[in-house]
Amino acid sequence: MERTGRIFNIQKFSINDGPGIRTTVFFKGCPLRCRWCSNPESQNRYAHIADAIADEAYCGRDYTVEEVMAQVRKDKPFYDRSGGGMTLSGGEVLQQMEFAVDLCKAARSEGIHVAVETTGYIAPHKFRTFLDYVDLLLYDFKHYDREIHHAHTGVYNDVILKNLRQAVDSKIPVIARIPVIPGFNNDLPTARHMAQMLHDLGIQEVHLLPFHQLGENKYKQMGVSYEMTGVKQLHPEDLTDYQRVFLDCGLDCTFR
Repeated sequence: MERTGRIFNIQKFSINDGPGIRTTVFFKGCPLRCRWCSNPESQNRYAHIADAIADEAYCGRDYTVEEVMAQVRKDKPFYDRSGGGMTLSGGEVLQQMEFAVDLCKAARSEGIHVAVETTGYIAPHKFRTFLDYVDLLLYDFKHYDREIHHAHTGVYNDVILKNLRQAVDSKIPVIARIPVIPGFNNDLPTARHMAQMLHDLGIQEVHLLPFHQLGENKYKQMGVSYEMTGVKQLHPEDLTDYQRVFLDCGLDCTFR
């Protein structure tokens, strides 16, 4: 039987998930438990709740590679003109690695650029294999400290950092993406540690993703507790000093 993958959204005309105009494919499933997650329906811990909601936007559905590609290839003229392509996101793409590889192969065989947004949380030998099918990595980098990382995401960052080094060494373009979260990593000392670590790894480009509350209604819909209720949203103008830390470290740092 043809392999399928569980997808909960296919978003067209994305402009913040890689270069140019893109179609972003959101994979269901994620082993992390980030408190600020705007897609709680994708987290493993909420899977049974999301699946019980009679709405495909929450429970997702199984797609074949051809079904996804039928949506993606519709906009190939826009990709060609803008330097865009397909972006795989989530959730965590690597939870469904075999399907993701098949999808990457299909897109690249049609001349479609493939970007992948990932936490990098997978066994290093599997990650090494996956890198062969990717044109650009949008790599989540949440915190430099393993204990703080664990307290706020439910996992340690050891394997994440190891895979980030592996990605840089592979010479695939890598953009570090930092969700800037109040009470977690939005202070300047943390920014300095993160900037220096990225610089030392050889990362050249960083995207800052200011905290927002766009996912709050999903928690209400699912009937689960949202730990970030009442936390003030961040905007680029709130983070000029934070951004300056990365710029001063020689990194191309912009907001998304």
